[in-house]
Amino acid sequence: MTIAQQPEALNFECETGNYHTFCPISCVAWLYQKIEDSFFLVIGTKTCGYFLQNAMGVMIFAEPRYAMAELEEGDISAQLNDYEELKRLCLQIKRDRNPSVIVWIGTCTTEIIKTDLEGLAPKLESDIGIPIVVARANGLDYAFTQGEDTVLAAMAHRCPTHAPAAETETEKGDRNAIQKLLNFGKKKEEVIQDESEYVDHPPLVLFGSLPDPVVTQLTLELKKQGIRVSGWLPAKRFTELPVIEEGYYVAGVNPFLSRTASTLMRRRKCKLIGAPFPIGPDGTRAWVEKICSVFGITPKGLDEREAQIWESVEDYVKLIRGKSVFFMGDNLLEISQARFLVRCGMTVQEIGIPYMDKRYQAAELALLEKTCHEMGVPLPRIVEKPDNYNQLQRIYESKPDLVITGMAHANPLEARGINTKWSVEFTFAQIHGFTNTRDILELVTRPLRRNNNLQDMGWDKLVKEEAKI
Repeated sequence: MTIAQQPEALNFECETGNYHTFCPISCVAWLYQKIEDSFFLVIGTKTCGYFLQNAMGVMIFAEPRYAMAELEEGDISAQLNDYEELKRLCLQIKRDRNPSVIVWIGTCTTEIIKTDLEGLAPKLESDIGIPIVVARANGLDYAFTQGEDTVLAAMAHRCPTHAPAAETETEKGDRNAIQKLLNFGKKKEEVIQDESEYVDHPPLVLFGSLPDPVVTQLTLELKKQGIRVSGWLPAKRFTELPVIEEGYYVAGVNPFLSRTASTLMRRRKCKLIGAPFPIGPDGTRAWVEKICSVFGITPKGLDEREAQIWESVEDYVKLIRGKSVFFMGDNLLEISQARFLVRCGMTVQEIGIPYMDKRYQAAELALLEKTCHEMGVPLPRIVEKPDNYNQLQRIYESKPDLVITGMAHANPLEARGINTKWSVEFTFAQIHGFTNTRDILELVTRPLRRNNNLQDMGWDKLVKEEAKI
């Protein structure tokens, strides 16, 4: 009698405990653009201001809605009145910009000197008449993209608990900015006909900040299955935050939103749909299928939809099929990206990730394991809070074809003849849903295509000679 061998399981490790990532206050960069009636006030030192200037200086001509409240030596030694200074700044913001909400972003300094932002905010809010949301986004406790997580978790508390009693179901849909967009240019009769396409199911709210075109795409993908999206957190405007009542279903679109998920479950009594994330055609299909299964709906046309996308990107996939990739860890998208690249035919040698919430990413981890078995490639080691020195030694030994890394390590690796791609680019690019698969592959394959072009031009020999010198 032979005993069936158990399939290999994912291997998790943890190294130094340091976050070698971009600072999480950079979440201001995409959130102030997403929430159009907001103003973000980062409370920190000049170092934070320099960082924001460098990280977002290219957007200065867009008249950004963010500013720095700089803590001076007097503030740090507790000789000044925090409340009066913050009140002065917020009144100036109200006078100049009149936002619907002011978001205070706490930094490392406010954490170290124990500034009671949560205590100051309610009194100041009542004094100036503008909602103030407090979010901790310090680099001591959070990695790069977790800045968005803390902001959305704070905003989840501000979502209304019920819709106005007089509203009909159609009016509730019209109040949702996404539904307005979907119904734009349609006659009332056409809107009513569209309403009949939806299946009767409990309300569903999606959370995660995505560009408006991607929000529309994912909303339409679910609409094809008869699923209505009741709202998105965040909405385009703070005044249009979705209604969230006890018993509502919620689903995330990004793997770094575990705190938001916990807040929605514990504080707002919502039911979380634990699905893989809609990154790549395989992830998007799994995401839609899981939501359908929770509502007892049989998905339609997903096989054909996924096959069509894979066929349309074959010119990119053939460039990376059979090659290896190494993730140093930066933006917490690593598990989803690795799973997608394995499906493309790549071998993932290691997944470095700053923070790993195994409960929130359980479905994604299961899909990664399943994908590796189906594609016949070894399971990658997953290293939480990786030590950069140790990682570099492993990179030199394994010689991957591509390293996806933070900006700090890209140039040194390139100087040693290792192809790299900035992980931050995936954070700012449109990578969710079926239709954005080409955009992900465009980023992944760019270093490889560049090298192929250099070889064709004979420059690779020149580069090697210069490296010897």
